[in-house]
Amino acid sequence: MKNKLNIKKIIISRPDAIGDVLLTLPMCGLIKKYFPEVKIIFIGRTYTEAIIKCCEHVDEFINADVLLKDHSEAISLLKQSGADSIIHVFPNKHIAKLAKQAGIKNRIGTTNRWFHLFSVNRFVALSRKNSDLHEAQLNIKLLSAIGIEEVPEIDKLHAYIGFTKLPALEKEHEALIHPEKINVILHPKSNASAREWSLDHFKALIDLLPADRYQIFISGTDKEKIILSDWMKQLPAHVMDITGKMSLPQFIAFIHKANYLVAASTGPLHIASSLGIGAIGIYPPIRPMHPGRWKPIGKNAKALVVNKSCEDCRKTPASCVCMNLIQAQQVAELIR
Repeated sequence: MKNKLNIKKIIISRPDAIGDVLLTLPMCGLIKKYFPEVKIIFIGRTYTEAIIKCCEHVDEFINADVLLKDHSEAISLLKQSGADSIIHVFPNKHIAKLAKQAGIKNRIGTTNRWFHLFSVNRFVALSRKNSDLHEAQLNIKLLSAIGIEEVPEIDKLHAYIGFTKLPALEKEHEALIHPEKINVILHPKSNASAREWSLDHFKALIDLLPADRYQIFISGTDKEKIILSDWMKQLPAHVMDITGKMSLPQFIAFIHKANYLVAASTGPLHIASSLGIGAIGIYPPIRPMHPGRWKPIGKNAKALVVNKSCEDCRKTPASCVCMNLIQAQQVAELIR
């Protein structure tokens, strides 16, 4: 390793969405590989705490929503953490400023954020916009600032996730899993965070998965339950609606018990991938949304994308033609 730092406690700051956090966890596994005695603290949002606490490589959690709410409490929390280093994976100028004010010795960030000039003292030249690297690999590139030069190949990244500290599944939810069928979770919506496969395509997929072999679940948030209500009335009896019925820890545990999850580029897809079940992601061939950047990285994960160069629907996310060129039969074959 080059320029190896003497670190004892390091903060990984990613106050971002579920999928982004999951693709940051391999950083933690790689740090533990090279610095097994180092304690890792993860700064994340309230709604990602359950994700972060499932990672065996993370020792402590700091709530970014608390840091961003109360300045004096934030300084106190960061000082009490005893961290000597922080990596700003998702740049936030307020957290960067707080880290400096808290006296954290090694403050690592990218060169392409102007506010880092006033708050960071170890820079990494990293541009995500036009890179051919996967998001998880781009995150790992930041570790060069602490002397870790290794960037694993995409098919090796899952070994560093460490998504093993799982909550127990409550009996009422475990009873939904059919012991003699293939349990498939379909997550049709994305909270407008990704291009979506049409509901007609999801319905066509359901029609290809007969009730005698498959138990199918439709998942989503409370808000998505309302959006999906009319569509779900058209679905056959072996399809179970679980939208809005579980907390995030319970949903994680439930996904772990399933066999497959099908979704666009969303948090639940990356949860399924990290858990090692059959995660099937449906993607557009548009940079930077394409699977080369955002595909799930689990050992049983697959990404489907139409083989064409397309910019036609970049500005029309609600009707992405390229997403819907992927046929239900293609997904059904992966499940079978």
